[in-house]
Amino acid sequence: MMDLLNPSLSPEVLAIVVALGIGLLIGLERERRKGDGPGRSPAGLRTFAAASLAGAVSYMVGGKGLLALVTAGIVVLTAIAYLRSSNDDPGLTSETALILTVLLGGLATQRPVLAAGVAVIVAILLAARAALHGFVRTALSDSEVKDGLIFAAATLVVLPLLPDQPVGPFAALNPRAIWIIVILVMAIGATGHIAIRLLGARGGLAISGFASGFVSSTATIGAMGAQARKAPELLGAATAGATLSTVATIVQLAAVLAATSLTTLQNLMVPLLCAGTAAIVYGAIFTARGMQETGGAELQLGRAFSLSSALLLALTLSAVLVLSAGLREAFGEIGLIVSAAVAGLADTHSPAVATATLAASGTINSADTVAPILAALSTNTVSKIVVGWVSGGRSFALRLMPGLILVIAAAWAGAAGPDVVHQIFRL
Repeated sequence: MMDLLNPSLSPEVLAIVVALGIGLLIGLERERRKGDGPGRSPAGLRTFAAASLAGAVSYMVGGKGLLALVTAGIVVLTAIAYLRSSNDDPGLTSETALILTVLLGGLATQRPVLAAGVAVIVAILLAARAALHGFVRTALSDSEVKDGLIFAAATLVVLPLLPDQPVGPFAALNPRAIWIIVILVMAIGATGHIAIRLLGARGGLAISGFASGFVSSTATIGAMGAQARKAPELLGAATAGATLSTVATIVQLAAVLAATSLTTLQNLMVPLLCAGTAAIVYGAIFTARGMQETGGAELQLGRAFSLSSALLLALTLSAVLVLSAGLREAFGEIGLIVSAAVAGLADTHSPAVATATLAASGTINSADTVAPILAALSTNTVSKIVVGWVSGGRSFALRLMPGLILVIAAAWAGAAGPDVVHQIFRL
């Protein structure tokens, strides 16, 4: 075996050996599924090995032209075999794999390592037939498949088409950077959805609340409040889930800041860590209470992420970017803080990303981003308290409010350095 890997080995011999290995590897898997009797598959171990060798030899003898001719011949023979099949649903997996094996045999003459790697991937896909079919047909819902296609289109189709340069009023908008944030939010939402799918009721409302917070902490608080109103015995668990959704907000905020401006994230690292720790401690207290409560309730699964929320985030972010740039040009730093605080009533991430974008472009100093972002986080907390009171009632809100206030107090305490204090009192 070591001799085959010797660099002095003839390239032609190496290509033949790799091509044979490719055919045997794929053919071995197909032979196990070939079946018996008249309805068996027309291609097995020997056929795949011969097809791969045919691809390698044809390329050595006649180059790309002969390889194309041989491949065309295999396609014709495969089509005939497919039409003669007596199965009600013969499929095209073996036929497609056979044609691909010919091409991989030809590729082995030029790039043997790549050809062997692709062959291994093909064999794995063929062997995982039952698992893949079961996953697609039973594990995935229709909405999850649609969400996957939407995410793929947003990442692979829309993103490459967007310009990567400042545009719009005050040159405040970078379409590509804004769309990357939207994709990141969708990805984080999908991650939270997967966590809920994996943990289910075993994780309880606390874990479900944390995972759902990646989609929307405010919406999660509303859902937890409704759950607490519907089942008062789950009040403690619902409070835990609502509080821990704030941890998800902080993690998500750190992620989008990292994607926008690392220096801004560095300046906010201590406040975010303080806020996250406070949320975890407060949530853990009610999680312990919730574990003693009865009931197997869990949040109802929905979409993997909210496309409308992601698009609304893009529009809000664009508006906040333009508003922040205009107010800052007119009123200086106080305009930036006011605009961030107002925008924070609806969403924390939009004003945070807008502020970080200004820092990344050099419009403002990264140290001046702390107060506006914490102002947005504070006003967003007010919105969460209102939503919690409306959805869950007085009992739920009175349990939730101390935790949310503690989180904001911890964030401001972590940011209470000389620069921030000076910036606040200067205004």
